[in-house]
Amino acid sequence: MKRHPNNPLITPEMLNPTMPGLEVLGAFNAGAAIYNNQIILLLRVAERCVEDSDSVGVPIYEFKDNKSALKILRFEKDCPDVFLKDTRGIVYKGVDYLSTLSTVRIARSYDGINFTVDDAPFIFPEVPEEKYGCEDARVQRFGDEYFITYSAVSQDGWATALATTRDFKNLERKGIIFYPLDKDVCFFPKKINGRYYALHRPHNEGFGKPSIWISSSENLLDWGRHKCLIRPRDNKWERLKIGAGGPPINTDKGWLVIYHGKGDDSIYYLFTLLLDKDDPAKVIRRASFPFFSPKKKYETAGFFPNVVFSNGHVEMPNGEIFIYYGACDETTNLFVTSVDELTADVMK
Repeated sequence: MKRHPNNPLITPEMLNPTMPGLEVLGAFNAGAAIYNNQIILLLRVAERCVEDSDSVGVPIYEFKDNKSALKILRFEKDCPDVFLKDTRGIVYKGVDYLSTLSTVRIARSYDGINFTVDDAPFIFPEVPEEKYGCEDARVQRFGDEYFITYSAVSQDGWATALATTRDFKNLERKGIIFYPLDKDVCFFPKKINGRYYALHRPHNEGFGKPSIWISSSENLLDWGRHKCLIRPRDNKWERLKIGAGGPPINTDKGWLVIYHGKGDDSIYYLFTLLLDKDDPAKVIRRASFPFFSPKKKYETAGFFPNVVFSNGHVEMPNGEIFIYYGACDETTNLFVTSVDELTADVMK
């Protein structure tokens, strides 16, 4: 498994902001697909307001007459009603806002390494349930349609929405398919025993920790038969939470899943998991150790240090797998591997 020497492939400096007054902080966590002999990345692009000495700004979408518009709200820094919660959070008069807002843009490449990124968002808030942004898209092709899941963020938390496209120009929204608080939704690439399957991650509170669940559907819209698949283990790599990555890979030994774990010191790692081909709710093997961890400077130092997060990969004609991953919630990167290498890892 090799990091590409051109990493980072996409950085914030390569992108233009959506509107004046904003700046791009991150281009990361990309869903990936092949369309018309091109590799398509669905980039999460995070933007914030240009800093002002006297005020803090919040990018937000407003909705009127079935249309949405991007606006900037500004609050005086010395206002007693303003509270800066963390790197992404601002509270004004008890209402939470995000200091950054994410949309999904398309990046295109013929070699999977050199990308051209669209200036305009492909998926952006169009309904109030997406008021605070659209994040972390995953994509799976069924027939001639590409099915895109993404996190829709609003004052009600995050949920998972679905949209489809045939040409990565026109988008048809299907609405929310997993209600709050549920994210990290990826589809299996084909029906199994007549049903579609998906992995997802409800936000367990109280007794449990955020874990990976599996569900099934007859139509990709209505999901049921929910079952907890795996939970965080008590080790330094994933004791806080886990979540699924890109779509499972169909192999001779079973469904190969890449998932992330958040462990001690909030460091993220990538793991492999193998599920039964005929019954994906059955775990065949789970890797004991992560196969990928933050090591390079662009993975350890950035907006959110020590984060590697993958939700998109493509299988190349020569048998290689291009796994795209976000680093530090800031850049898009690539490592190259194969089914055999990943399968060998999970079977250790």
